[in-house]
Amino acid sequence: MLRYLTSGESHGKCVLAILEGMPAGLKINVDKINLELKRRQKGYGRGPRMQIEPDRAEILSGTRRGITIGSPIALKIDNKDNSIEELPSVSCPRPGHADLAGCLKYGFDDIRNVLERASARDTASRSAIGAVCKIFLAEFDIEILSKVIMIGNETNSAKIKNKIDEAIKKKDTLGGIFELIAKNVPVGLGSYVQPHRRLDSKIAAGLISIPGIKAVEFGMGFACASKFGSEVHDAIFFSKQKGFFRKTNNAGGLEGGISNGEPLVVRCCMKPISTLLNPLPSVDILTKRETKATVERSDICVVEAAGVVAEAVLAFEITSAMLEKFGGDSLKEIKRNFQAFKSSAL
Repeated sequence: MLRYLTSGESHGKCVLAILEGMPAGLKINVDKINLELKRRQKGYGRGPRMQIEPDRAEILSGTRRGITIGSPIALKIDNKDNSIEELPSVSCPRPGHADLAGCLKYGFDDIRNVLERASARDTASRSAIGAVCKIFLAEFDIEILSKVIMIGNETNSAKIKNKIDEAIKKKDTLGGIFELIAKNVPVGLGSYVQPHRRLDSKIAAGLISIPGIKAVEFGMGFACASKFGSEVHDAIFFSKQKGFFRKTNNAGGLEGGISNGEPLVVRCCMKPISTLLNPLPSVDILTKRETKATVERSDICVVEAAGVVAEAVLAFEITSAMLEKFGGDSLKEIKRNFQAFKSSAL
């Protein structure tokens, strides 16, 4: 079973991740992990932290001479700004953030205890985990890509940039939609036998856990609701050269919770960032008086970067499904099982 844990606060010493269940024999190039971390920091509309803090991962355990040995892989990303102990207390919650709900849940009278962990800074850890999973998936020619579909109701790249510039001037924020595509995903990942084993349910749960993601759709998604079944479902064909195939992919590569051999297509809707430089009305949790929400260091738009994080989440879920289907303790054993399945398929 593949699983992970992360830890660390936004302004703490570092963020950490432990990935357990990765088989032995996988060559890990830390430069590939750092490339994914760099991609996460890019995108028009990112905030000042991206200029002061180029993320780099350090592998603390789980490898020897750059190759996995089957034990948990520990990854560390240092925070250049690690001033958590000196930062002031916060008492004015931001609408849309975990601030107020977190304080009420844990009994805090200082919102900083919430925002330091609820921060999207944790996505750096998940990006590093996903990078390791991408290295694993590359051994099976599985590739995961993302692209921005829309930001602020604009789809043209020049108009998107202008829209972000407008948000900067207004001291506001913007959300949008991005799309993920996983190519060469084999048929048979996931299962219909239990709800929690469905691949689409696992992927949806992983993606919706990314800070700011409010909706997830597969393939045609919400558009299915306005069409006839004959316009939605992907007709099945067969040829000796291709085997079973489809001419359309409205299902997004998933049927009955199982990958069907077509590209896996997922789209995510991301809300605008909660921290506004022109803050919304709020209430001080100590005095109960009306005030303005706290302004923390933040971004204007992170849709492109969120797509990179989502790639990592999708890579983890597909890797987990691959290990469940073709399980083994070493990469060599998994590849042997994978090839045997492909050879025996109808």
